[in-house]
Amino acid sequence: MEKRIQSALISVFYKDGLEPIVKLLHELNITIYSTGGTQSFIEKLNIPVVAVESLTSYPSILGGRVKTLHPSVFGGILGKRNDEVHRAEMKQFNIPEIDLVIVDLYPFEETVASTTDEKTIIEKIDIGGPSMIRGAAKNFSDVMVVAAKTDYTALENILREQKGTTTLEQRRLFAFKAFETVAHYDVAIVKYFQEHPAPQQESTYFLESASPVHSLRYAENPHQKGSFYGPLEKLFTQLNGKELSYNNLVDIDAALQLINDLNSLGNTTSFAIIKHTNVCGAALRNSVKEAWDAALAGDPESAFGGVLITNGIIDEITAQAINEIFFEVLIAPGYDIAALQILKTKKNRILLQSLTPIENNVQFKSVLNGVLVQEQDKGNFTEWKEMGGRAISDVEKEDLIFANIICKHLKSNAITLVKNKQLIGKGCGQTSRIDSLRQAIEKSKQFQFDLNNAVMASDAFFPFDDCVKMGHEAGIHSFIQPGGSIRDKDSIEYCKQNHLTMIITGMRHFKH
Repeated sequence: MEKRIQSALISVFYKDGLEPIVKLLHELNITIYSTGGTQSFIEKLNIPVVAVESLTSYPSILGGRVKTLHPSVFGGILGKRNDEVHRAEMKQFNIPEIDLVIVDLYPFEETVASTTDEKTIIEKIDIGGPSMIRGAAKNFSDVMVVAAKTDYTALENILREQKGTTTLEQRRLFAFKAFETVAHYDVAIVKYFQEHPAPQQESTYFLESASPVHSLRYAENPHQKGSFYGPLEKLFTQLNGKELSYNNLVDIDAALQLINDLNSLGNTTSFAIIKHTNVCGAALRNSVKEAWDAALAGDPESAFGGVLITNGIIDEITAQAINEIFFEVLIAPGYDIAALQILKTKKNRILLQSLTPIENNVQFKSVLNGVLVQEQDKGNFTEWKEMGGRAISDVEKEDLIFANIICKHLKSNAITLVKNKQLIGKGCGQTSRIDSLRQAIEKSKQFQFDLNNAVMASDAFFPFDDCVKMGHEAGIHSFIQPGGSIRDKDSIEYCKQNHLTMIITGMRHFKH
């Protein structure tokens, strides 16, 4: 059902992009109602505007907290045009019909991001705006509502092409967008109250909202639809390549989480290779090129088609080396000009410049008929107990810390083998820990690494002493694990008898 717009109520915080719409409404002989700063903006355009105060007979009061909350305003928005009782009451109380509502919301999220002053933040909780938006959206049968400046262009096109009329389908679509806008706004307010003051309050409902939406070519598999919600531009800038896919984003997340932990090791250059969210190559070295060479050497076979990440600047010599293999994504904090020229020779190759670390404190997972929520797995150990048969050396300690971090970022059950700050073997995703160790040892043998004096990390406790025995037989002399098994003493006693080191961290790192 088409409706001709006769009147519009405009009250917005952001005025950019509004001018052409206001001028078009005037050209279409549509009466404009407004208040406050928006009214002044329209008057400066020399366009007639009716003050909302002339409808309500009340000025803006309470420091602007109350200006549109009045039956003369909401009656004009909510009144059903085909309801005789509504029409009679609107006539009785001199309530004009309002056919178009253009209202945005106070910048609550922006204010929270820019200040910690609670008084300022609370004043940016909009009351009248959401009420008018919800009212107009509820009455979409008769009223068109625009709740965000991102929809100004679409509205302008409709008004121009349809000469001031709207269809029911258009009004329903904009109502949907309006309810979305208000819902997101309300969630942001709830999140603020949940997190301030600390400690966090536990919510009765699962409330999360993120924007903008990025439509993906497909999800995990081509027959699945997928989308990503969130401001990716805050984390990185894409310098080259095709659109990011669902699987790319999952692996990029794994890579960024890993590099965050590796950066905790101090002023050292790290390079890692991710495949299906698992680390298949990683190393710490004095230069990016050396780190790349060592990371690739750990498993050059699995590196094919992987996601690469470093905390160093990609220079020309490193770019030449990386350019020799096929990979999906490369993430770095910067690139030399010559390096970019080399890497951009493949148009589909995704090059990302990292900007800021991921700061999410919680993780969500859809399971059964609900959602699991957990804190991020932050930290690497809560204690450092030397329980073996001798003291560890400084070199062993560095390798053990590195191995423990890499193990944390593998699917359980996980085992990592490290030597000279290089991942030389790993086993992950196995249904028994001993199988993960077998896999790790075989990987190291496949690429001809010497396990003598290597170290081993486990993401969870050793349920028996079999892993320590097998590792020792392969040449490993240092072990790190969270402990917590009722049979911890078996593994510890074996280490003591054979002069091996054993570190208990007190922190498990299961990853499913």
